[in-house]
Amino acid sequence: MTPVSRAVAAAVGAVIAVLMVGGCGRAVEARDVPVAATFAPSGLQSATGPDGVTPRVVAGEIPADAAPVPVADPTRVVIKAIGVDATITAVGLRADGEMAVPDFGLAGWYDEGPRPGETGPAVVVAHVSSSRGPDVFERLDELRPGDQVVIARQDGTRATWAVTRSEQTHKDDLPVDRIWDDTRRPVLRLITCGGTIQADGHYDDNVIVYAEPVEAVAAPPGPPAP
Repeated sequence: MTPVSRAVAAAVGAVIAVLMVGGCGRAVEARDVPVAATFAPSGLQSATGPDGVTPRVVAGEIPADAAPVPVADPTRVVIKAIGVDATITAVGLRADGEMAVPDFGLAGWYDEGPRPGETGPAVVVAHVSSSRGPDVFERLDELRPGDQVVIARQDGTRATWAVTRSEQTHKDDLPVDRIWDDTRRPVLRLITCGGTIQADGHYDDNVIVYAEPVEAVAAPPGPPAP
């Protein structure tokens, strides 16, 4: 991990810590989340979307000497598999050095890191619940490899990622080296609270979902696979 990545990873850790303190006041059922070391693109080939396209994982990395591709700020996150359709707001460091967190009903993109679609890991966080009830990422731990995450952008474009794996870790053991690795791919991380609720009313774990970019390709002729 580079020095820059370490600095940003520390800030990402800060946003998760604040996310834990700022809400997530209702426990959900704790369960083990399978972790897949790799994701086979063929796992997506049997599912076609409403537009008759089949998603395909884009595994290639962006060359180190490639010119940056302009990417607009994210505005919305849609995850049909778990019923998420929420506005994204930018979250960063406040004047006092602490991390801002999204309000109830919103997701937060960490704007000190890459925009979703830029090179490197983009991080989107949201609460699992609060005193007002279930929040945006209440069902994040239900995502499975192949589930799609769509991010809408300020310029009207949309980009799609496919979940590759998930993990649940204690809040004191945030896996910053895995969340904020040195990949050249425009990957996505979704993070919320998890585990069991403690005496102070907060969860003891984090749920982290890892996703890779996908592209839409024409579905093969004939009826969709069952």
